[in-house]
Amino acid sequence: MAKTSSTGVRPTIRMVAELAGVSTATVSYVLSGRRGDGGPGVSDPTAEKVKAAAERLGYRPNQAARAIRTGRTNTVILSLTMLSDPWSLSVIEAVQKAAAPLGITPMILGDADWVKVLGTHNADAVFVDAVSKGQRDELRKLAEHGTTLVVFDEGLDAEGFDVIRSIAGPGCRMAVEHLLHGHRKIACLTPATAQGTSGGARYRAYSEALAAAGIAEREDYVGLFDGTSAGAYAAATRVLSMPDRPTAIYATTDFAAVSAINAAQRLGLAVGADVDIIGVGNTVEGERMSPSLSTVGPVDFFDKLARLLLRRATGQTGDSAGGAPKEPGVLDFPWHLFVRESAPHRSAATRLY
Repeated sequence: MAKTSSTGVRPTIRMVAELAGVSTATVSYVLSGRRGDGGPGVSDPTAEKVKAAAERLGYRPNQAARAIRTGRTNTVILSLTMLSDPWSLSVIEAVQKAAAPLGITPMILGDADWVKVLGTHNADAVFVDAVSKGQRDELRKLAEHGTTLVVFDEGLDAEGFDVIRSIAGPGCRMAVEHLLHGHRKIACLTPATAQGTSGGARYRAYSEALAAAGIAEREDYVGLFDGTSAGAYAAATRVLSMPDRPTAIYATTDFAAVSAINAAQRLGLAVGADVDIIGVGNTVEGERMSPSLSTVGPVDFFDKLARLLLRRATGQTGDSAGGAPKEPGVLDFPWHLFVRESAPHRSAATRLY
């Protein structure tokens, strides 16, 4: 709520304009967050003068009135299944960075119940990171009713909304094959729901790579966990505490790989020397930590996702930023191997068996 001035009057846009010595149109333009979208030019000194006047008076735009006038809420919704996952944190960081200059506020949903929320809340654009089979019809209905959606899914087709595909299988195979250059005792850290024939491509990449290398898969080398960081830490600790422990771990997510690094260090093992660990996702946290995490994933995925989402939120067209198409469609992101400290390249002289 906007505070009142010393006279007890709620500050208005006209009061800000008078204090800054500019027109009300200039104030409206600067405080709308639309600078840089091709509208009338406003110099940086003038914009700073307007912002200073608004701050001095305690003026805050009436968001409800603005939404009625412009049809925009200046918000985007991020539906993220697991907020503690470095992947989700990387999405949030990238979107916040891209949204701030535009005056757009990200709203975070942490329980993946986006269907219920979008039935009662409007946003300029929505990102959904997981869609169950039962929710696919809801996506189509929302798109038909004008909701701007960007969906992360390997199997969906674009039906009035953007679909981001990042096919994990081949990339995960690269991760396991990287470890196979120096190891034969390779463990897998994976959620219990992803194991077996009904599981996902990330676990199958492990099984298939070992089979191709002529290595029998060991049941005791598969560290199953409940999908949480604590569960991944416990599973990694069990596997690394075995008398005949593995010399490398392939984790099917970066957050599980981070937990494995923490478990190894707690057990006194030197990561990248006594045990190699590789993850999946190419998250910002994995790159920044020490030792830095070797991983597989798309290049610049998070920045490109943020740019696409904000372009959709602001109604921009064209493909000048991040290759975003003019109309909703499917965007494919190829995967790459990122070799860092936790699983360095192995020569014949440095192989661990």
